Amino acid sequence: MITITTSSTKDLKGILELQKQNLKQNLAPAQITAQGFVTVSHSTDDLEKMHRYEPNIVAKDGDVIAAYVLAMTDQSKNDIPRLVEMYESFDDILYHEKPVSDYHYIVVGQVCVGYDYRGKGLFDECYQAYKDYFNGRYDFAITEIASINLRSMNAHKRVGFEVIYTYTDRTDVEWNVVVWDWKQ
Repeated sequence: MITITTSSTKDLKGILELQKQNLKQNLAPAQITAQGFVTVSHSTDDLEKMHRYEPNIVAKDGDVIAAYVLAMTDQSKNDIPRLVEMYESFDDILYHEKPVSDYHYIVVGQVCVGYDYRGKGLFDECYQAYKDYFNGRYDFAITEIASINLRSMNAHKRVGFEVIYTYTDRTDVEWNVVVWDWKQ
């Protein structure tokens, strides 16, 4: 039986195992196109730092992490240097005519559903748990999704995310900044 809950520090190892299985660099091109991927390879230290501020949402099949949605607050930008650029870009991205940085938001650090658990509604269930847990304290969830990750883009739109900004990074990868506004 699968249970969806907030993570504990002992779940971090399972999150990293699932992450590794789904990193773009570890997948064949056909898998990337059909199944989607995760881009950032977080370390145990990264996850521990993020977990100090907020827990993640995990779907567990016994002791196995079947899916996860990572939570990052603005405090995370100081702990994980590679996030600084993303957080700083929120000063220049407008949402309802205000800079994103003027809002109180939670960043989806990454979302992943294990291959054997796909197509069973876990993505939507995990995101609903994410919203239920964070809705009272944050205005919205925000994240970035590579445009080529169509499976992820479509799944995020399905649960309520909308594209508010698109840009191309210095490696010529196009990214969509998406928001799930919980106040609308």
